Amino acid sequence: MLEDENLDKKPPRRGAKSAPSRYFHSPVPEEEVKPIKLKGVSQQNFSGEIIKVEQDKQIGFKKTFYRKGAPKKHIKTETNSKIPKNLLKKYDKGEKVRSKGVKTKFFKEKQERKEVYLQYATEQAARTEILLTEQQGFIEPDEEEITAQYRQVEIAKNVDILSASKHFKLNLDFGPYSLRYTKNGRHLLLGGRRGHVAAFDWITKKLLCEMNVMEEVADVSWLHVHTMFACAQKDWVYIYDSQGTELHCVKRLYRVNCMEFLPYHFLLATGNKDGYASWLDVSIGELVSNFNTKLGDIRLMHQNPGNGVLCIGGSKGVVSMWSPKVREPLAKMLCHSTPMSALTVDPKGQYMVTAGQDRKVKVWDIRALKGPLVSYGLRLPANQVVVSQRGTLAYSQGTYCEIQSNLLLGEKAETPYLRQMCDSFVHGMRFCPYEDILGIATAKGFQSLLVPGSGEPNFDALEDNPYQTKSQRREHEVHALLEKIPPELITLDPNEISAVDVPTLQEKVDAKRSLFHLKPPKIDFKSRHKMKGRGGSAKASRNKQIVKDLKRKEFIADIKKSKQSIFKQNSKKASDFIPLDSSVPSVLDRFKPKSTKKK
Repeated sequence: MLEDENLDKKPPRRGAKSAPSRYFHSPVPEEEVKPIKLKGVSQQNFSGEIIKVEQDKQIGFKKTFYRKGAPKKHIKTETNSKIPKNLLKKYDKGEKVRSKGVKTKFFKEKQERKEVYLQYATEQAARTEILLTEQQGFIEPDEEEITAQYRQVEIAKNVDILSASKHFKLNLDFGPYSLRYTKNGRHLLLGGRRGHVAAFDWITKKLLCEMNVMEEVADVSWLHVHTMFACAQKDWVYIYDSQGTELHCVKRLYRVNCMEFLPYHFLLATGNKDGYASWLDVSIGELVSNFNTKLGDIRLMHQNPGNGVLCIGGSKGVVSMWSPKVREPLAKMLCHSTPMSALTVDPKGQYMVTAGQDRKVKVWDIRALKGPLVSYGLRLPANQVVVSQRGTLAYSQGTYCEIQSNLLLGEKAETPYLRQMCDSFVHGMRFCPYEDILGIATAKGFQSLLVPGSGEPNFDALEDNPYQTKSQRREHEVHALLEKIPPELITLDPNEISAVDVPTLQEKVDAKRSLFHLKPPKIDFKSRHKMKGRGGSAKASRNKQIVKDLKRKEFIADIKKSKQSIFKQNSKKASDFIPLDSSVPSVLDRFKPKSTKKK
């Protein structure tokens, strides 16, 4: 089914001197290809020799020596090279505390000592940038040239052989296709509308499984490991393993259009044609939530990796944000005055990019929920929008694809970073994590494009390891299950979970505190007017005093009852914990000294 001739062939070994023309056929002759300057990556000229690229200077280490008991002025430091100010500003803890108002000399020296430690911690955190050994690559054009002129064939000719092997094209006949990369960027999953499903290691071109489910496939998604994936077919959602064996058929998820997997919550989120949003916990196999969003057919849905909230785009230009434990949207944003055509959130969960039928692309700060930071006009409406780990934005307009390198920063260049014309209509786009690769799924197959500078060059092996072994994958799966986040903690602001609800706490404290500081209420007693000779002022004042005393006694009795109830509640809580020196025998008595043991 996969007709690319390069799948069965392995890329040549690193350092081979032969040009890769026999592995990748190109319509452009070698003599017509111009060399391109690529900074941060190794290059190869036409004779097969490897060209060394000049790397940026690294920050030197700083040795700090402390003399025990010495004041701040006696601390000596030896620095090989100065730390850049931008790195110090990045890890700065804030302004220094002023010690001018401190009265005693002891606390003044203590505060100065603390500032020295904070400054040292800031410098050490800035030096951790040295551990990020890989540099971000980019294209450096010559004079009177622009990067948008360069084609993929020219870029592949000027990079090393291993990077050139990552540029390929698959001609498939069961499109249009949807695609997904794994979280570590090693495996690729393709799903054709006419039933074709294929999963393979796209770097080594090793095929895991390939099958035809004989039904319409709306969307595909990897689960927490690359050995299982979900496929939204015509009626229900099916879960397969890496060999193509059907594991489950989830009939409660029906007529699904789009899927998103939340890796830290183990939730498979879906949106169907009837407007229902559903969350399936794949670790226990139970449906966490399933309710009607009242938005009609859900076609645009993307998760916010920062907090796990689902962003759903509607036909009225409104983006609504949903959580599995709340049946109403957490927030709504009017992004366009026309129906939306594309929606995405950057991998850090800070910015949201939307596109509408009004031929505009807008960038929003999803944390502030305010007006657009940047708004750009296009010649045609964008039907696909994706953002890479380094902020590179790619959008497609029919069969035409453009890539902007700094669009999130509000600096749109006169010409895009790269351009690519596809052979058919673009139905899906994804940036590969930790690789300078943009995957494009069209109606006639799949293309892998080289986009220098789009991927994160450094990865955390404990979080996402593209080279993990079988035992490492099993261990990572166990740790992920132990650290699983419950769906109740999915909120718009994740920092609220660890914060204290001060107003509610203050109300409870004030209510208890007021019982011990209440004053008896004032009694305004007015005696009944009697006939002349029946009463006097002395008798009236005596009756008034009697009434006041009775009311005061009743108030004091009520206060005593409330205090006793509070004391009983606290005594019950304290009785649950038996101290070690209590008279009740305990198993922990053997840890006591012999003199204190009960005879």
